Amino acid sequence: MFYMIYSEDNEGSLDKRMATRPSHLARLEQLKTEGRLLLAGPTPAIDSIDPGAAGFSGSLVVAEFASLIDAQAWADADPYLAAGVYACSTVKPFKKVLP
Repeated sequence: MFYMIYSEDNEGSLDKRMATRPSHLARLEQLKTEGRLLLAGPTPAIDSIDPGAAGFSGSLVVAEFASLIDAQAWADADPYLAAGVYACSTVKPFKKVLP
């Protein structure tokens, strides 16, 4: 089943985000390689694809996991959480309807 993981950034965490990005992306690439990643990306803090110094307010990942417990465990192990980029993450089941 798919699960959505919405994580909210701490204020002023852009430098931590950029420093930790390679390890964060490596985990997403693993999901992609396994054919489990539906989509992933950050939410800009302003209405712009490139928010510059404004940074990001969070991230969204939709991926396939065996259970809600597995999805939560994956979210809890995110390098962004350990580095203090994320303040919190919400994990919920996701039913893909379209496309």
